[in-house]
Amino acid sequence: MRLKVARGHAKDASNYQTYEVPEKPGSTVLDALLFVHDNLDDTLSFRYSCRGAVCGSCGMLINRVPRLACRTQLAPLLLPERRHLVPSISIPEGGFELGREVLIEPLPNLERQKDLMVDMTPFFKAYQAISPFLLEKEGSTHLMPKPTVKELERFTNCVLCAVCFSSCPINGKELDYLGPAALAKLYRFVIDPRDARGEKRLEKANSVMGWWGCQFHANCAYVCPKDVPPNYAIAKARKMIGERGVAIPKEDR
Repeated sequence: MRLKVARGHAKDASNYQTYEVPEKPGSTVLDALLFVHDNLDDTLSFRYSCRGAVCGSCGMLINRVPRLACRTQLAPLLLPERRHLVPSISIPEGGFELGREVLIEPLPNLERQKDLMVDMTPFFKAYQAISPFLLEKEGSTHLMPKPTVKELERFTNCVLCAVCFSSCPINGKELDYLGPAALAKLYRFVIDPRDARGEKRLEKANSVMGWWGCQFHANCAYVCPKDVPPNYAIAKARKMIGERGVAIPKEDR
């Protein structure tokens, strides 16, 4: 099987290099990249850690779709995609031979550092902006009904891989937009009955760079390796803001 891999530094235009890797049942994109690094080209740069879709380190653009390399099987990548993302302005144009090649590029919407490594600073800056930690209520017993636990679990599964951030057309245009991961995490604390601020946290993203910036392309939910639905969280948050009578900034209406 042939890999077509983007090579380059920072904002340099990509140069593509091809590598032939062995086809083995169950092989992932990360397995193939490790084979390249260990046997063909030790200058190839990419990030990985756990190899089990827990750390979120190995996000990259694979056949024009942001994915985790450790979770993405090689064999299905030779088949046509059944669904397509709404294009992001940061995804470059360029062809590859579907059925013969697997195209691997750095995540869009984030600046390339080298080869498949990107600068995650904007992603984590947005994440930190929503105060992503529990502000515990005094005297809380920490007991929750099962439906509440189930709802929370939909959003606590996020591994901060930034594939949703990279698939979002809004993040591709607006540097200050919080993005799907941060907004989904914020909603997770809004609905947590143990949190001292609870629904007051809605105001933290009550702007065009927060809840009201989303255009519901749903790329985020499609690419999430953990099935977190940021679009659902954003829609619920908007509804809660309307029900609470919180003022919506004029420019966001």
